[in-house]
Amino acid sequence: MKRKAIALGVASIAATAMFFFSKPQSGFIDPSDSEMVAKGKNIYAAHCAACHGANLEGQPEWRKRLPNGRLPAPPHDGSGHTWHHPDAVLVDIVKNSLVPGRTAPDGYQSDMPAYANVLSDTDIAAVLAYIKSTWPPEALAMQKELSLRR
Repeated sequence: MKRKAIALGVASIAATAMFFFSKPQSGFIDPSDSEMVAKGKNIYAAHCAACHGANLEGQPEWRKRLPNGRLPAPPHDGSGHTWHHPDAVLVDIVKNSLVPGRTAPDGYQSDMPAYANVLSDTDIAAVLAYIKSTWPPEALAMQKELSLRR
């Protein structure tokens, strides 16, 4: 019993150390996985399309501030700016909304909800794979380069 407790304690310390001292995950969510894209399309339809458009077109005049000072939801197709951001930033935005000083300018307010308690990391990756599957090859290549930089 004592050996089990010691082994469990050592394993717990090792897992904690790996979590705190490992390099942050970076990488590229590849939109070539058709199953992931199909899953992402369904999740997008259920959670994102109401604001960002059924065809990823965004809200009208998405660059013009609303009366409350906030910006409408941008498009996620190639006409928008989503592809200008690495995957780590896009995942952060989906999970935590736009956070001033981190993923948005200081003082910025957004209507974008946080999905950390709604969607799993796998779900978020699937949505991003779906979105990215619609981009022109040049935009996808540029976004991939951004995502793979350390």
